[in-house]
Amino acid sequence: MERELDQINVIPLVDVMLVLLVIVLTTATFISTGQIPVDLAKAKESGDRQDTPLVVTLTADGQLFMNDQPVGEDGLQNALASQPRQTLVVVRADRVTILERFVKVVDDIRGMGFQQVSLEVIRS
Repeated sequence: MERELDQINVIPLVDVMLVLLVIVLTTATFISTGQIPVDLAKAKESGDRQDTPLVVTLTADGQLFMNDQPVGEDGLQNALASQPRQTLVVVRADRVTILERFVKVVDDIRGMGFQQVSLEVIRS
């Protein structure tokens, strides 16, 4: 009573593939470079520094964040007050940000004594 196998059972294969798909989709949501969506400007040259900078993010609608934490208008100065003045400060600004708002943020940072202020861009 031996029976030949003339069909392949694909149900276990489909089950395994669905489990792998769920694993990939759930882990992919945790892998992101920034939590705040900012459309960065492009530049041909960019610097490569290895130390950990303070990141100030300015979104298109004018919201201000420091290291992914929201800060108010005068909250930036309070947040930067405890930082050493030789620390690198990187400003991430959306490319449609109003120039006046961007200049005010950079001017406030420089006015507090931070000399190393950079703008984050995407290399084109």
